[in-house]
Amino acid sequence: MAKYVYLYTGGKMADTPEEQQQVMAAWGAWFGELGQAVIDGGDPFGASSTVGADGAVSSGGASGIGGYSLISADSLDAAVALSKGCPVLTSGGAVEIYETIAM
Repeated sequence: MAKYVYLYTGGKMADTPEEQQQVMAAWGAWFGELGQAVIDGGDPFGASSTVGADGAVSSGGASGIGGYSLISADSLDAAVALSKGCPVLTSGGAVEIYETIAM
């Protein structure tokens, strides 16, 4: 089994507390479906900065990544298949998937 990082981009924040609860329930249900594949459910990201090659610092992350999770899967194709139920997709977001390389 290999480890994969899911990076969540885009999407829309829920407007009301009720919608926020529904979104959180959807994330919980999805993680429940993934079961043992979830190594670390991760967290959303907060404030960020970007440091360029010349040392210049700008406010905000250049990539727009909003959070992450760590998943175990047999292959990249399997990790992609597992991502298809991700709640961020229902709000216009995307999931970037990267295999980690053991060092």
